[in-house]
Amino acid sequence: MRMRQSLAQFEAAFHEERAEDEARRQRLRSEAAVRSRARRVQKVERHGTLRFAGLTLAILATSVIVTLVMFETLALLIGA
Repeated sequence: MRMRQSLAQFEAAFHEERAEDEARRQRLRSEAAVRSRARRVQKVERHGTLRFAGLTLAILATSVIVTLVMFETLALLIGA
């Protein structure tokens, strides 16, 4: 009887440990997915900020160049 009881206890402990291990693996998998999504969001945000800065710089440079060319052309037309 004692052997059956210890075997049953061993089997119950094994099943409990297996369930805990499965829950732990699922939790780790979920946490990894959350971290992955967070990294992807940060990457998209960082690239968006860089694109916005590049676009702003391009617009400013274009407006400066157009203004300079316009005044140079105006100066040539007036004859100064």
